[in-house]
Amino acid sequence: MKQIYTKTGDEGTTSLRDGVRVPKYDPRIEANGQIDQLNAHLGIVRSMLNDDEENRNLIHAVQRELMTIMSHIATPDGSVNPRELHVTDLVQQLEQAIDRTDYQGGFVVPGGGSTLAAVIHLARTQARTVERRLWSLNLEHPVNIGIMVMMNRLSDYLFVLANEKE
Repeated sequence: MKQIYTKTGDEGTTSLRDGVRVPKYDPRIEANGQIDQLNAHLGIVRSMLNDDEENRNLIHAVQRELMTIMSHIATPDGSVNPRELHVTDLVQQLEQAIDRTDYQGGFVVPGGGSTLAAVIHLARTQARTVERRLWSLNLEHPVNIGIMVMMNRLSDYLFVLANEKE
């Protein structure tokens, strides 16, 4: 069995790609922690979309891309990440999914309809948190603008999806 613990983070540091050590409070680590939490929320949503293969597949594609985004966030400034981003394609898919809904506008109080809708709203709020962390991170470590656009569109998509599942 492979050992999961390394003990290298026991004193408050962790590694970026290429082995560069940074404090665990580094904004790149915070942003990736928030993205990881979003990915977990999306996993719950995807597991609850039993009869909705189209949205399950889109969310799964987003989850896979979030892993690539985390890799890019963890790449030290000046280094090149070989993993290709697909955020432009995902933005297009998210916009198409949004355009297919019959959302009429207005605000919604989460939890008034179904548990699934409430869980999707939870994922939506986490997507907004990720977006804010990425904009803060961008002040110190430039973040690909396509990532920012995708995060914004993801929260829009989750909003209309939650309303559709109410």
